[in-house]
Amino acid sequence: MSRPQPPNPAKLVIGLFMKEKALLGTVAARLSETFGPVDMISGWFAFDFTSYYEPEMGRPLFRRMLGFKTLIAQDALAAVKHKTNGMEALYASDNRRRINIDPGYLLLERFVLATGKNFSHRIYIGRNIYADLTLTYSKGSFQTLPWTYPDYASPEIRQFLLQVRRKYSMDLKIQQEQRCYTA
Repeated sequence: MSRPQPPNPAKLVIGLFMKEKALLGTVAARLSETFGPVDMISGWFAFDFTSYYEPEMGRPLFRRMLGFKTLIAQDALAAVKHKTNGMEALYASDNRRRINIDPGYLLLERFVLATGKNFSHRIYIGRNIYADLTLTYSKGSFQTLPWTYPDYASPEIRQFLLQVRRKYSMDLKIQQEQRCYTA
């Protein structure tokens, strides 16, 4: 019989893509106000894997990834997605998004994104939001799945997520030491 165990907290990771790079500072500041300080930030990645977003956002599009210091409960992902959707709407112009904000979380064994779209491999997590298992960790690296978005499958983003994973592992150890310490 399996015995229910409390899940580990997760490392909040948010991917952003936009045409206007200057928008990053303002949006990152708002994300930090909402979710706590950013402790990891990627370089810029060209977002040229699909033309799906071009009619709404134009081109060229650029992606940036943020990792947050404060760990979150895994079941908070739906609420995080609703907050980031609100931010997308806040920065929209003429009913068109100027920025796409993709929240997710990282655990030692996987990387999960939140989405409002159902599909066969997505699990409903409440509040009209689904969890998309995007990458799994095995043999020292993040492994793609048949449905992994091409940008998240890129070596550059997977390498950034490895760095986030190392930081997350240290965060868990610190948290456990703090929990175990008694005076």
